[in-house]
Amino acid sequence: MSADIELDRVTIRFGDFTAVKDVSLRINGGEFFSILGPSGCGKTTLLRTISGFLEPTEGAVRIAGQDMAGIGSNKRPTALIFQNLALFPLMSVAENIGYGLRVRGVPKAERKRRADELLRLVALPDQGDKRISELSGGQKQRVAVARALAVEPKVLLLDEPLSALDLRLRQHMRTELRAIQKRVGITFIYITHDQGEALTMSDRIAVMNAGHVEQVGDGRAVYDRPATPFVASFVGENNGVSGIVEDIAVGMASLKTPLGVLKGRAGAGLTQGALATIFLRPEALQLCPPGAAPDLTAEFVNSAFEGNFTLVFLRAANGQPMTMSVGRGADIATLAPGAPVGLTFSSADALVLPLSRNE
Repeated sequence: MSADIELDRVTIRFGDFTAVKDVSLRINGGEFFSILGPSGCGKTTLLRTISGFLEPTEGAVRIAGQDMAGIGSNKRPTALIFQNLALFPLMSVAENIGYGLRVRGVPKAERKRRADELLRLVALPDQGDKRISELSGGQKQRVAVARALAVEPKVLLLDEPLSALDLRLRQHMRTELRAIQKRVGITFIYITHDQGEALTMSDRIAVMNAGHVEQVGDGRAVYDRPATPFVASFVGENNGVSGIVEDIAVGMASLKTPLGVLKGRAGAGLTQGALATIFLRPEALQLCPPGAAPDLTAEFVNSAFEGNFTLVFLRAANGQPMTMSVGRGADIATLAPGAPVGLTFSSADALVLPLSRNE
């Protein structure tokens, strides 16, 4: 069983500080939904409000159509996995998983049966008698998920649960968590500041900044069609060049910048003569072929070999740093620091967005 979650104009204040500002979201039952944003943006506060540890100052939280006002965390159809997992070190794995059932008065034999069933679900069969200290980081993570699922929640809330793991294990656990979610079919709401986690696992993503939700969409929409300069800068690497909008026609905008007139897809809200930024992903930039006119010029600073691609660090004519990503076949070995580099890009791969009021 899964449940829809609706946040209706939720605002959360702590004294004079507003942590979450007028957030409205609808999360569909059975969806893997991530809330992505930097530290302090309000995402964990929002999660704690859904779980019942906090009450909204204004607005409403509804789960499966029911208003949760006044309903405590222990009475909601949710389970929360904390960042530190909060497993009990003196209990066995099976006892940890069955703890919530024990609190509910479920008989010991049924707790054991349910723990064994969940251990198979999270790919830890026959591990029930082990102590928590005997498990690896990834195994502890799966035990935490099994313990949360034991009470049969309709919504599982996960607060940056992979942040303490090393990179390789985090990447592995992304796949594990997504696979578990698909098997159990319940709603997952996942909090993270890691864009890779959000893009890899999520059906949809809400990008938060300073208490606001700036954009909601699937991974491709958020990456390829960011709605605001913040989303363009936060999700993935981007080179932003600011200037004045010269012209808007047929969905394209020309921007007069210190690096020349640059053209890209016109984002919503652009007006002629206004300040705006053109965003160029590192993978959108290419070395200009010999004899062709470059779209912009820069000087080579250095490069970093990443295996299947190389990051090239550049300094534009106005002193602005830029980054380009090139494949293994690109000829950059002869470039010395300070060497001029001509760059080209397709205007279809560039996006022009109006500057927000805060910029």
